Amino acid sequence: MVKQLIVGDAMHELATTRRILERLPEEHMTWKPHVKSMTLGGLATHLINLLNWQVAIFLYPEFDLSTVPLRREPLERREDVLEEFDANVVKLEKLLAECNEKTLGEEWTLRNSDHIILRQPRAIALRTFGFSHMVHHRAQLGVYLRLLDIPVPGLYGPSADEEGK
Repeated sequence: MVKQLIVGDAMHELATTRRILERLPEEHMTWKPHVKSMTLGGLATHLINLLNWQVAIFLYPEFDLSTVPLRREPLERREDVLEEFDANVVKLEKLLAECNEKTLGEEWTLRNSDHIILRQPRAIALRTFGFSHMVHHRAQLGVYLRLLDIPVPGLYGPSADEEGK
């Protein structure tokens, strides 16, 4: 039952994330709403990195943030974002299909060198560090699109741009 919930949750969140990535305006990929904010392309690239980290939850018993570069160069083309996103979704879907309840219950650790950030069963880490984290940044991306007057897709029902349709 846990696996069914995880797979259903994953498929929904990945599909809605792709819908918002499809709206990326290439002419604004270097735009950011505030000096402390990521660029639009940087935020989209971060969503892809989060998908890479979701894959890592299944491939490794732990993930050490101190071994990951602080920033990856932001992708600049919507096509590149979607291509990498789709390729990583295929990897995650395969890992989800192959996993079992035992794997989902195994302990997984997120650390930054010697500092343990979280230690949880894989299923919970996937939900919190993986999907909830993705939903958070996807919502930021929705605000970016709104500020740029790009129609925002409905993610859990119609958006203000889709009312009456």
